[in-house]
Amino acid sequence: MRAVCDRAELNPRYFYEGFADLDELLVAVYERLLGELRATLAVALEAAPDDLRSQVHAAVAWTVGFVDDDRRRARVLYIESLGSERMNRRRVAAGYELTRFIEQDARRRRQGADEPDPIGTLTAAVLVGGINEVLTSWIEGHIDVGREELVDDLTELFVAVCDGATNVARQRRAGADA
Repeated sequence: MRAVCDRAELNPRYFYEGFADLDELLVAVYERLLGELRATLAVALEAAPDDLRSQVHAAVAWTVGFVDDDRRRARVLYIESLGSERMNRRRVAAGYELTRFIEQDARRRRQGADEPDPIGTLTAAVLVGGINEVLTSWIEGHIDVGREELVDDLTELFVAVCDGATNVARQRRAGADA
């Protein structure tokens, strides 16, 4: 907290008028970044064609760019949250929110499909968790690929996992119909 106040040239009294503690400040910064990412991501998705691959590519490219253009964002969104219980809980909740968004988008794309299959929930959770881990590893230098290759590969993997889940759901429906 002292370092934050020193860097901001702020009297600690003013810090405590805005935040109860350092964790509350971290969550506020996390929320602000998440809001910025969501808002700009919505614009990117709106501009992209509505097919799955184009939408995924736009979302992945924008997210990778958001964290790569200013690595401090990546540190807050993917790394620092692990050191604070309150921030980690918020990160997990954001993951659930994104999982629900992916599930809702999949339902929209399957207009007129039968009952949703539980594989959709599993798929969305795997995609959200997997991409978070990949981005963390990439930012920390454990995955040695360029930005363009990362975006293209993540897009292909995302689409392949979605296609695989669709096939599993179809096989289950066919088995139930037989």
